[in-house]
Amino acid sequence: MTDVATQIKETITTNDVVLFMKGTKAMPQCGFSSRVAGVLNYMEVEFADVNVLADEALRQGIKDFSDWPTVPQLYVKGEFVGGCDIITEMTLSGELDALFAESGVAYDKDAADKIREANG
Repeated sequence: MTDVATQIKETITTNDVVLFMKGTKAMPQCGFSSRVAGVLNYMEVEFADVNVLADEALRQGIKDFSDWPTVPQLYVKGEFVGGCDIITEMTLSGELDALFAESGVAYDKDAADKIREANG
């Protein structure tokens, strides 16, 4: 594995939830990253944010690692879950809640329900 791939693997195995994104969870730098970080923040999910804009090798490396062409990318318990569209769909369908529950990741169920009510 390359240094970048090793760094990514280490990050996703040492953190239950990781979002590779443009910017940070406090200051997203693109709308798609903002949407996914917003969902996680609203649901009170503790997650590590990795700013791919800070490192060009990492920005390309995460795309190669997951074989997924875009950022943001969400990982839960070391597994790639998806990008913005997939996370949005999973949030609205309740699949994201189920994934967090199965994985032992704490989240605010009421907040998740409010997201669905607002978008229903």
